[in-house]
Amino acid sequence: MTVFTKEEYLQRLKRTKSRMMEQDLEVIVLADPANMNYLTGYDGWSFYTPQVLLVSVYEDEPQLIVRGMDVNGAGHTVWLSADSCQGYPDSLVQVADKHPMNFVGDFIRKKGWSDKRIGVEKDAYYFNVRCLEELQKTLPHVRFEDCSLLVNWVRSIKSQAEILFMQEAGKIAEKAMQTALDNIAPGVRECDCVAEVYRAQIQGLPEFGGDYPAIVPMMPTGSKTSAPHLTWTDEPYQREQPVNLELSGCRHRYHAPLARTAWVGQNPPQKLQDLAQNTVDGLNLTLGAIKPGVTCEEVELVWRQHIARLGLEKKSRIAYALGLNYPPDWGEHTMSFRPGDTTVLRPNMTFHMILGMWMDDYGFECSESFWITDEGCATFSDFPRKLFMVG
Repeated sequence: MTVFTKEEYLQRLKRTKSRMMEQDLEVIVLADPANMNYLTGYDGWSFYTPQVLLVSVYEDEPQLIVRGMDVNGAGHTVWLSADSCQGYPDSLVQVADKHPMNFVGDFIRKKGWSDKRIGVEKDAYYFNVRCLEELQKTLPHVRFEDCSLLVNWVRSIKSQAEILFMQEAGKIAEKAMQTALDNIAPGVRECDCVAEVYRAQIQGLPEFGGDYPAIVPMMPTGSKTSAPHLTWTDEPYQREQPVNLELSGCRHRYHAPLARTAWVGQNPPQKLQDLAQNTVDGLNLTLGAIKPGVTCEEVELVWRQHIARLGLEKKSRIAYALGLNYPPDWGEHTMSFRPGDTTVLRPNMTFHMILGMWMDDYGFECSESFWITDEGCATFSDFPRKLFMVG
């Protein structure tokens, strides 16, 4: 059973084919599990072995090719007919002299597509060098074009049904964040706190459950708050210590990340208090500058000018498009709020704005996930923006 109506999937497919024709492509080979899900509903932890979706401008239904044992799982999640779900034999899995892409290439030939203009996602996490080499080996006369991000851009404007799932993910994120703050205390092991966060993420709310986020809870402590992307240890929390919290709610693979910073104790150093206040002020100011018609770089400039007046600089982007995804990332890899990105904001685009200020030996994070409305933007979560005192 799909989580969206068949009509919505058909509209997504129509927009995808239109973009294919704009890029002069007749067939595309999709290996990004998020793009496969977006067009068919397929949802399973099977992406550790090669799997693809073939979209042809000449056929009404795309063709899903997965490992043979995953065909039944596809039947439980996709809108496609049984004839459009193919399984390759297990003898092709993780062996040196054969590969699932040989099956894919043979299938393309049997469909009569080997003389078509074919695109592949060369920059997808789950489409590696060997995948391309084996496809080329099976179809030596085909010149494969790069269609990376073709479907990602189709995904950039969300339907109302997608926005609803992200709103629900935002509520789960609120619960996960509050759970983290409630469990951080001197003597509590970091891993025990994270276990409670995981419980909150998966349990969700009484009205709806949660899904596994594409990124694990990132909750570094002490001087490690000076760096992003660190997770946790089995060490206990200590007094007079900062903790960065970057978490997400997830609902039917749709994400709404949320970041905050806590201080274990009641007397954080003045430099952290000042950084927190300046960052929150900048977040509020920058969110207030968002509206349809402005560009990504114009919004980023508001933040950059704000912190420049304070003698600070942030070299990394401050926001990126997000939504439906699988590990290892919840971003869509399309738009970013940074200099040079002239993408014009449109209603129902969705982003995560994370203002992480990582200094030499400490840091502060505050973020919001939001969607572009007709007049501005609206956040998926409602959680205080401040430096929290815990424990």
